[in-house]
Amino acid sequence: MEKQETEWFTSWFDTPYYHILYKDRDDTEAHAFMDTLSDYLNMPEGGKILDLACGKGRHSVYLNKIGYNVTGVDLSENSINYAKQFENDTLKFEVHDMCNPYPETFDGVFNLFTSFGYFDDEADNLRTIKAIKADLNDYGFGVIDFMNSDFVIDNLVPEEVKTVDGIDFYLKRYVEDGYIIKDIAFNTDGKDFKYQERVRGFTLANFEALFEQADVHLLDVFGDYKLGQFRKAFSERLVMIFK
Repeated sequence: MEKQETEWFTSWFDTPYYHILYKDRDDTEAHAFMDTLSDYLNMPEGGKILDLACGKGRHSVYLNKIGYNVTGVDLSENSINYAKQFENDTLKFEVHDMCNPYPETFDGVFNLFTSFGYFDDEADNLRTIKAIKADLNDYGFGVIDFMNSDFVIDNLVPEEVKTVDGIDFYLKRYVEDGYIIKDIAFNTDGKDFKYQERVRGFTLANFEALFEQADVHLLDVFGDYKLGQFRKAFSERLVMIFK
C-alpha cells in the first residue's frame, strides 16, 4: 500500500473497514454511560452538548433521544455524511477539526471512546484541550473518556485474528515511542490492505500537565462507565471531568 501523506486517522476512519472491524461495540453500555454521565453532571433539560470526534454519531443520537440539543463533529467526511441521516431540529452533524474551537458554546463538550491522542504534532493535543475550554459556556463541563494506558499496556494482546463479516483482520499491538500502536492487515475482494492506529499512551499525569498548561481545572476522575473509582493498575477507562 502506498504511504499515506496525511495523518493515519484521516484515511483509516474514512474506510468502511474501520466500521466493520468495530461493529460489535456495545451500544447498551454506551447508552448507560450517557445516562449516568448526564445525570452526574446535572445537565439542564434541553442543554447543549458538543460531541467531539463523534464518528457515525452513536453517542450523539442517543444524547439527543434523551432530551439534549446535540452537535456532533468529526474530521471524517464519510462518517458525518452517514450521521446526517439522523439530523433533526435539535441534532446536527458537521465536519470539524477538534483542534479548533467551534463557533458556539455548550453546557457539555464530550470527547468519548478514546478519541484523543492521535496527533503526530504534540502541540495539537494542547490545542484541543484549549479548544474544548473555549467551547464551554460559564456553567459547562468538559469530559474526556480515554483508555487507561497503564492498564492497556500491562494487558496488551500482541497478536490476534478477528473475523468480522467474513473478513479476517490480523491485528498486531505494540508500544513504540510513547504510542500504543495497532497494525491492521486484511484481504478482501482479492486486495490486501494495511492500516495502522497510533494513539499516544497518555496517563492521568500527562493529562494533568496538559490541563495545567491550558488553564483547565480537573474536577473528577473515574475508572469505568459507571463512574467508579479510578485505579491505575485495574481500571479499563480514564474518564476526566473538567472546566
